[in-house]
Amino acid sequence: MTIKMNSKIVAYAIVGAEDNTIENGAAQHNNSHIIQMHEQVARPEMLFGSTYKIKTPLSEHALYVTINDIILNQDTPDEIRRPYEVFINSKNMEHFQWIVALTRIISAVFRKGGDITFLVEELQSVFSPDGGYFKKGGKYMPSLVAEIGDVLQCHLIMIGMLKEKSLDEHQQQLIKEKRAQYEASINMKDDEHTSDFPAGAKRCKTCNTKAMIQMDGCLTCLNCGESKCS
Repeated sequence: MTIKMNSKIVAYAIVGAEDNTIENGAAQHNNSHIIQMHEQVARPEMLFGSTYKIKTPLSEHALYVTINDIILNQDTPDEIRRPYEVFINSKNMEHFQWIVALTRIISAVFRKGGDITFLVEELQSVFSPDGGYFKKGGKYMPSLVAEIGDVLQCHLIMIGMLKEKSLDEHQQQLIKEKRAQYEASINMKDDEHTSDFPAGAKRCKTCNTKAMIQMDGCLTCLNCGESKCS
């Protein structure tokens, strides 16, 4: 930023490294009362938790993912909510070993503190050798681990650690118009399929949702707006 000097300079001084050290030390002192997430933070007697149900075509029994959060600097302007531990329960004992191992590793990363959002991408990028599946709504899941990552992403968005990706108003309006035109052209009935998108829609490689339809000579995704012609 440029500052215009309207008067004569009568004196000046050069700020040295020692002055910067003093200023940084003062700033750290002012923030010393703020508790950040780290391994030494003691677990309170009560934690706030959220439980998510995962129902896949791979098993008749659902998985229940519980993520417990710790409230740091409670009742202060610096109050934050951070994940502390995760548990996964199911009647199906087939995957018990690796699920227990996964929950312990994820919980350990939670308690390390710092940026834990990388876990979402790591889990979602796991592909099953037997192939994935489509969950209700047409979204493709490459593996059960990837869906656990999807649950973690939803939780981090809920507590404010991640921002939800959304389309702007123009894109939403365009998708709405395209979808209305397509549905009108084939006279689609709501009870013909369980997906939120037209029957016969192809999977979008951008958002992994079966929402790609042929519209105006172009494959267009009704979920994220991806178009082969753009």
